[in-house]
Amino acid sequence: MTAYYKFIKREQPEDGVSLAHYQPTKHAQGAWNEHEQHMAPATGLLMAELNNYAPQANMRIARISLDILGLIPLDNFTVTTRCIRPGKTIELIEAVMRSSGRDAIIARAWRLMTQDTSEIAGLEDQPAKYKPEELPVWEDMKGWPGGFIESVRLVAAPDRREGRGMVWITNDVEMVEGVPTDDMVHLLGMVDTANGVVPRLGLGLSKLEWMFPNTDLQIHMHRVPKGRWLGIEAVQQYGDDGIGLTSAVLHDIYGPFGRSEQILTIRPMPR
Repeated sequence: MTAYYKFIKREQPEDGVSLAHYQPTKHAQGAWNEHEQHMAPATGLLMAELNNYAPQANMRIARISLDILGLIPLDNFTVTTRCIRPGKTIELIEAVMRSSGRDAIIARAWRLMTQDTSEIAGLEDQPAKYKPEELPVWEDMKGWPGGFIESVRLVAAPDRREGRGMVWITNDVEMVEGVPTDDMVHLLGMVDTANGVVPRLGLGLSKLEWMFPNTDLQIHMHRVPKGRWLGIEAVQQYGDDGIGLTSAVLHDIYGPFGRSEQILTIRPMPR
């Protein structure tokens, strides 16, 4: 099976710190620039590093916040993971992707204590109207270039339009070569595509007069996602001063499991 990344080695330069070395494959290639990684698989890999760092049986990741510090090179990189706020019921952990001599992404995750709250559980986000098997293949997003977009399969709800709509997405690519990808890493490794499923400016990079890359990705989860299909119920909004926002309710085949937000920088497409 193909993979987004190849694992090279792991070190422990100091107590409590993990330093992992990786090589991206062509499947991790981004859409805005052929020399960059797509943020989606990079998110999945950082999620895997955070999830595997000193796990505790009574805690799980409830939020991951990622700041993109610039172009993510399609080149070898390291991920340094550490705990920056330890605790028995709440802790904050951090993973930093570094490539070509600079930090490219800083990811921080809150781990929270888990316990049985089924007696008071309740949701306001509604289940998706359509399951992925009920919808036709959606090829419009293939107008974007890059190895990551080429690696995914999509279906779309009939009422999807520019600015709002529901898309389901999956892929058959492992996150790391030779390592089985668990459901949460698989699903969160596709969330960044929310910015491209309902763009207000239409689809197809070659046709765009404006670009709208995101500078961050925030994911909050009220439960652990399961399965191999990610449902993205997205809304995209542009302000009048060069800043926009993509917001999404995130679904798996069992229902909504969380939300995502991406802040956008809107600027003329360079020619």
